[in-house]
Amino acid sequence: MSTAVASGEAEIKKYQTYHVKVDPDQDDKATEIKLCNFGRPHMRAFHCSWMGFFTAFFIWFAIAPLLPVIKKSPEEGGIGLSRQEIWTSNICSVLGTTFMRFINGPMCDKYGARILMGVLLMFASIPCALTGLVNDAASLAILRFFIGLGGSTFVCCQFWTSRMFTKEVAGTANALVGGWGNLGGGVTQLVMGSVLFPLFQTGMSVEMAWRTVCIVPAVVGFFLGLLIIFISDDAPKGNYKEMKMNGTMPEISAAASFRSGAMNINTWLLFLQYGCCFGVELTMNNAAASYFVNEFGQTVASAAAIASIFGWMNLFARGIGGYVSDKVNARMGMKGRLIWQGALLVVEGVLIFVFANTKSLAGAIVLMVIFSTIVQAAEGSTYGIVPYVNPAVTGSIAGVVGAGGNVGAVCFGLGFRQMDDLQAFYLMGGCVLASGILTAFISIKGHAGLLCGKDSEQVIAAYKRTGAPAAATTLQVPEPDAEVVEEIEGDKA
Repeated sequence: MSTAVASGEAEIKKYQTYHVKVDPDQDDKATEIKLCNFGRPHMRAFHCSWMGFFTAFFIWFAIAPLLPVIKKSPEEGGIGLSRQEIWTSNICSVLGTTFMRFINGPMCDKYGARILMGVLLMFASIPCALTGLVNDAASLAILRFFIGLGGSTFVCCQFWTSRMFTKEVAGTANALVGGWGNLGGGVTQLVMGSVLFPLFQTGMSVEMAWRTVCIVPAVVGFFLGLLIIFISDDAPKGNYKEMKMNGTMPEISAAASFRSGAMNINTWLLFLQYGCCFGVELTMNNAAASYFVNEFGQTVASAAAIASIFGWMNLFARGIGGYVSDKVNARMGMKGRLIWQGALLVVEGVLIFVFANTKSLAGAIVLMVIFSTIVQAAEGSTYGIVPYVNPAVTGSIAGVVGAGGNVGAVCFGLGFRQMDDLQAFYLMGGCVLASGILTAFISIKGHAGLLCGKDSEQVIAAYKRTGAPAAATTLQVPEPDAEVVEEIEGDKA
């Protein structure tokens, strides 16, 4: 049983004691992660965060391993789709997510992650359940666009843990929930393509099987979304609505939050870099099963099982990326995080070229394991940097950077739509290598970059733990200073 830890002096907040150690100077955020603890508010939010995003992936990519069947002619149980039409639907699935990720960031700053997470899961479940109504390329593309809105729960996932954990462990916390959520991509390939679809086929035709099997993830997603709203909390001190009513949290303008995040050049550099890691993962989730069918002559079930390996690496790889980022930060500050980030992206780019030129099935599988590990470590590393860019508007920055992953997937998807697989892999690898070089231009106020700048005394004291934490790096809710108040009043007018 967990030991209750006193939270400090009694004040207006939902919980007076916690099941983890907290820092009262950082809004009662947790300073440790207890994976086997489900206590409210910190660890309950942690587990709801990754389970919600995991289920969103289950809904989002439920149809992907079924596409080799769906694309067949009506006589064979499909609807008759070309390669271009398949990739158009793949692109639409990430376009919907891109749109919502830009919106979700400032909405999280204003309303918190809990309600948004639950509502998005329930909403995306509806079009997922309607997959059986698809009868042509246009209806498939439209359906996947609306299902893709659920993928924007990633922003809620990352914001929620940033709201619950201090900067010293935020990199690891963000990477774990993001990685375990992304694991849904691999599990979906396996469960939908190799378990549920063959199971449904035993009692019905091939066409009826793919038209009905997506009801399973839809039901799971809807009820989990509803459950999350009622069993978790927005922040350590309670829910945003209650905190605003009792005066422990100021009112926040979503528009002002987005403007502040979008005006920072580092946000857009990380946007591009995240497009070259998470964008690659999304592209592989859409392409891997079909690639192993076409390139190596695998059946749908075996190709789905092989493709699932890419997602299964999320079980540990993204967490490693964030963990190492936290560790090198403890030794070298932000420069350590940037070195790790740049190195991962360069190695990732090289591995894409090698994978594309591998002609043996065994070699391709081994390389995909290594390649996937590096891709997901880079994702974890990216969100080890995000909380430092501008702590007061972390939600908006997380939203923009998260949208970068989907923009990358759209761009790479267009490449696969218009080119053959080898050319498309070359395009993707070149972009990833270029993104690694961009690390040199990331320069965060108060922190040393790779080429210029130096750590402030406060920052050095914080990461070496020789003094009080630096205010510039603390994840926090925006304080109601004069400038922010003026912007809020202007928006209301």
